[in-house]
Amino acid sequence: MAHKLIRSKPQVAANPAARISNGGKTTGGSSGKQSGAKTSNGAGKQSTWSAMFSNMACGAARYAGHPLAFLTAVLLVLIWAFTGPLFNYSDTWQLVINTSTTIVTFLMVFLIQHTQNRDTLAVQLKLAELIMAATGAEDRLATAEDLSEEELEEMHKDYQRRAEDTLDRLKQHRARLKHAS
Repeated sequence: MAHKLIRSKPQVAANPAARISNGGKTTGGSSGKQSGAKTSNGAGKQSTWSAMFSNMACGAARYAGHPLAFLTAVLLVLIWAFTGPLFNYSDTWQLVINTSTTIVTFLMVFLIQHTQNRDTLAVQLKLAELIMAATGAEDRLATAEDLSEEELEEMHKDYQRRAEDTLDRLKQHRARLKHAS
């Protein structure tokens, strides 16, 4: 009787955040709800608004980072500058560019912060998955971003000491190889 070998990823592998939050233990059932999934306690509306904001912020960030957006901004500034003589360089003429740039800057701060948070979380999840998948790696590193400043400093000193020990052993090994040859 022939058996087919079907490989499938564990449910938890599809959701590293779940594995990180529960200490790397697998849980039964689904690997978690999708970000837009609705729940009976009203969290679905919040999730929907969050997803809408996220989609809008990511789209705006993509557009703002595009060369066409830069050229549009340059064109608007040039139009503003060339209209200066037409308006006798009045206070209102200056106020238009000052107010416009202030509003755009204010709104872009939130969009940039959102995309930065999203990107940082994605990188942390990817690194956590690599750390947990690596044989011999310390799982505590997978959640290092959740440690206090003091704990991070302590961990940094520990790794610095370990790196110096490794360097010393490497130098000793090289010296032995040099004397042996």
